[in-house]
Amino acid sequence: WSRMYTKFVLGQNCKECILSGIVSVKGKKVLHMDRNSYYGGESASITPLEDLYKRTSFFVNPPSPPPKRKSWSNIWEQKFLMASGQLVKMLMYTEVTRYLDFKVIEGSFVYKGSKIYKVPSTETEALGSSLMGLLEKRRFRRFLIYVTDFDENDPKTFQDLDPKKNTMRDVFKKFSLGPDVVDFTGHALALYRTDDYLDEPGFVGTINRCKLYSDSLARYGKSPYLYPLYGLGELPQGFARLSAIYGGTYMLNKPIDEIVVENGKVVGVKSEGEIARCKQLICDPSYVPDRVRKVGQVIRVICVMNHPIKSTSDANSCQIIIPQNQVNRKSDIYVCMISYAHNIAAQGKYVAIISTTVETNDPEKEIKPALALLEPVEQKFVSYSDLFEPVDLGHESQANCAC
Repeated sequence: WSRMYTKFVLGQNCKECILSGIVSVKGKKVLHMDRNSYYGGESASITPLEDLYKRTSFFVNPPSPPPKRKSWSNIWEQKFLMASGQLVKMLMYTEVTRYLDFKVIEGSFVYKGSKIYKVPSTETEALGSSLMGLLEKRRFRRFLIYVTDFDENDPKTFQDLDPKKNTMRDVFKKFSLGPDVVDFTGHALALYRTDDYLDEPGFVGTINRCKLYSDSLARYGKSPYLYPLYGLGELPQGFARLSAIYGGTYMLNKPIDEIVVENGKVVGVKSEGEIARCKQLICDPSYVPDRVRKVGQVIRVICVMNHPIKSTSDANSCQIIIPQNQVNRKSDIYVCMISYAHNIAAQGKYVAIISTTVETNDPEKEIKPALALLEPVEQKFVSYSDLFEPVDLGHESQANCAC
């Protein structure tokens, strides 16, 4: 405990585990402590399924009695990886892929008028999509060509638009794209959760998001998303192994008694009467409640089914995005579905997770449009997670929190 650590990580979230692995590769001395007995926090894989029913403090009215099932690696938070995204590049750079196997998600869909449609992201798909009328298809095709050809270093590709001053709303207006097309472009291709992006000056970020979706789709064809076999909990475990190889130290099931501060600087962490000293502390909000403030809440509903989602061509995995405007909300609703094909469920079983930002006093009513897409559901688990933001960035105290 007298050893001085360059980085000291307190974490129960996937991002802390990833961070500790990366900084270990960069030659930093890392000690990662976690009050939990498992990796990943809300991104953890829960095995066997019976353990999921024991998380009574996490779920609201969990169903009972627990079924006697084997071959489950269930999770309570799903996140898909963009095939050409930064995290995948990070996995390749750090060679964490030696510990992981991935499988492509079979479909990407968007919700419109109580129905779901495959997301068109290429010229050919746009022309064949039933999501748009004939004239809209042509206009959307021209927009996709613009996105493909756009180069922020080549003014010839701007087409009389200023990438720094014009908004994305101006771009959509130039190509005469209607509200529904704008909806699935901004929310299912660019993956924005709200419409705030439309009126922000500069549209390069949105164009790059659309390009990322297209590039990721081109890698595997079915969808732009990847998911690790055996669940998202494999990611933090992979980075934990990586950190250990480069000298990092992990302590699970380790209580945190106190964050030690001297002269306004965080200098260590006290646990079970001992102090581990460090130069910098990185942690999730639950470890520093006095340094964060609650800014919202997320509802997640885990649904266990014995069938694929309708209108997805019997896909064993998919993502469905319900744009805010389609259900009179301020933020989108996400449905992520995986199955036995990803080794997270028994043969013939499917697990879908609905998630969205809470906007009313009746969160379960907010996600009814998503639940309607999944019926019938065998078992349902409802949970709520608080959203936090730091009250300061930690530059002066040398402490940062991942919220």
